Amino acid sequence: MKRKSALNRVLLALTGTVLLGTGLLMLAGGFDLYRRWRMAPPDGWPLTAPHDVLLGAADRTRWTGEGWWWPLVIAVLALGVLLAVWWLLVQLRRTHPGRIPLSGAPGGDGVELRERALGDALAADARQQPGVHKARARMVGTTRHPQARLDLTLTPGSEPGPALRALRDGPLERARRSTGRPGLPADLHLRVSPHKAHRAD
Repeated sequence: MKRKSALNRVLLALTGTVLLGTGLLMLAGGFDLYRRWRMAPPDGWPLTAPHDVLLGAADRTRWTGEGWWWPLVIAVLALGVLLAVWWLLVQLRRTHPGRIPLSGAPGGDGVELRERALGDALAADARQQPGVHKARARMVGTTRHPQARLDLTLTPGSEPGPALRALRDGPLERARRSTGRPGLPADLHLRVSPHKAHRAD
């Protein structure tokens, strides 16, 4: 799971849990369920009957005469707005390069390669290497700083060392030369294909 996706799910789950719990407690007080079902409301919860309010007049105006009150309210609201804008900008930021300039610099000679085409070519090239059973590849990062992410499944009995060297000197080197990016980074995940059990005679 990607880091951004995991963070989004955690934040949404926490926010949803808080909102759902608060809403259920407010509905229970609004429909007078505590009295009807003889339930005990949470300690300190103000909404226990249909005519109760969350904040009374005394609570709402307790600190309005203090000099620090309104600057604090404005600062908290401004911080909330800034966090919301930051979260929105993070969501809009691309996590895939889209089209990769072959010259190594955007706008260099106008020739671009789609990230999926490069990933498919890299995966097909990696599958031809000795000891590789399956290979998948995709490009991540940005247009200026793309990165190859490969998932390789080795055949039973293959050694990771020679397979890594063959991948580095073969498919990855060809991808770097073809895109004009000698420093194209690669993130590699290796696994071994399970072999069939042999029956002993």
